[in-house]
Amino acid sequence: MADSVEIVAPVAGVVGSLPVAVGASVAAGDPVVVLQAMKTEFPVEAELAGTVQEILVSEGQEVEMGAVMIRLLPG
Repeated sequence: MADSVEIVAPVAGVVGSLPVAVGASVAAGDPVVVLQAMKTEFPVEAELAGTVQEILVSEGQEVEMGAVMIRLLPG
């Protein structure tokens, strides 16, 4: 079984939306979190195809750069 892949915040900001749910299949390039920072939205995309294993943030939550937001199970 492959190890999970962590998706981290590329910038500090507020989680604006979570367009995925636990158990959802995603393709590489699919947005999994939308961060809001400096009056701009930053879509954070899955780097590879897989299944959302765990969501560690919620809408409205402040996150620091580098914070783990989602874990994906590759495949």
